[in-house]
Amino acid sequence: MTLCDVVGTVVGTQHHPVLDGRKVLVCLPVDPRSGRRISTKEIVAVDTVQAGIGDRVLVCDEGNAARLVLGDKTAPVRTLVVAVVDQIDLSET
Repeated sequence: MTLCDVVGTVVGTQHHPVLDGRKVLVCLPVDPRSGRRISTKEIVAVDTVQAGIGDRVLVCDEGNAARLVLGDKTAPVRTLVVAVVDQIDLSET
């Protein structure tokens, strides 16, 4: 899983039926220690937790997990937003 900030949404007039009623979000990876963005390479993910622009989220980038969460073993989806992060507590090592 990857910690990310949601920076945008994807809008399209045509899509696969598995996306009916779901948002598609644009996310940027962030460092869990500093909270700074660590990449300018966007991740496009299907939202499963009602996240929105400005939220910090966990993104799962694994096709089998995505299809399992969506309940469709043939869904053409690989990446999902699976959690909205409220707080991060890291132990000092």
